[in-house]
Amino acid sequence: MAGGDRWLSAAANKGRLEGKIALVTGGASGLGKAAAHEFIQEGAHAVILADINSKLGPEMAHELGPKAHFVHCDVAVEDSLAAAVDAAVARHGRLDVMLNSAGVVGPLSPATSQLASLDLDQFDAVMSVNVRGTLAGIKHATRVMAPSPAIAGAGDGDGTGGGSIICMASISGVLGGLGTYPYSVSKFAIAGVVKAAAAELSRLGVRVNAISPYAVPTPMVVGQFSTMLGGPTVADEAQVAAMIRGLGELRGATCEAVDIAKAAVYLASDDAKYVSGHNLVVDGGFTSYKNMNLPFPTKQQE
Repeated sequence: MAGGDRWLSAAANKGRLEGKIALVTGGASGLGKAAAHEFIQEGAHAVILADINSKLGPEMAHELGPKAHFVHCDVAVEDSLAAAVDAAVARHGRLDVMLNSAGVVGPLSPATSQLASLDLDQFDAVMSVNVRGTLAGIKHATRVMAPSPAIAGAGDGDGTGGGSIICMASISGVLGGLGTYPYSVSKFAIAGVVKAAAAELSRLGVRVNAISPYAVPTPMVVGQFSTMLGGPTVADEAQVAAMIRGLGELRGATCEAVDIAKAAVYLASDDAKYVSGHNLVVDGGFTSYKNMNLPFPTKQQE
């Protein structure tokens, strides 16, 4: 994958994001990296990987090819996120797509999964990244996307503006009981923030939507499941990933990172030009129903 030739040739054949400038927080790994890859495949002119990992980020930018570049960004620090957005605009003149993908799971312990012993400091730490970081991403993307002159630094003064903001939520924010309190509450909040923001931003020509993925065997999720299962060794990571893939309800398909990336492409593209305030759930129907184990009587044979 080094050199990016593969991505460039593929991008020329697609083009749903032709010429667009995108910034992806958490873009150095997991779902953020998968989305950045797919954005380039779909013809994006440039994709900025904004990530806290200064070692992995440049490596991933090199892997994705010349259309990708890395900027250090800690989404829990507003000035850091604002600087990443400003760097994108300074380099490319505008920002068309903002994907807020950076997030943390937080500790997996009774102190985060039982209300009576909930550690509110750990809760605040997760919320500062997942919710405050996402809200800051929306804020600063809006600052450069919105045509309204009332917003400081908005656009280039030509009145055109517009853009697509996408936020990574989770099925843990659709149904209760699928994650710890800090993680679940943060993901419920992200879906709510998206609806609240859409109420304002639709009037400014900026679309804002969320994606709620099913469990995908990214390194973060594999690590989370490994911890819950008692900490299997690295040699067992493939087994844990296979177990995650087998948890779905949709027969004949599994949820992969590319499925979430393609959902992000849709929301970023003009195919979704009239979609705003939506939470796109990509879970194979998992959150749509629950079977009841009714004690049906066994029919006696005649």
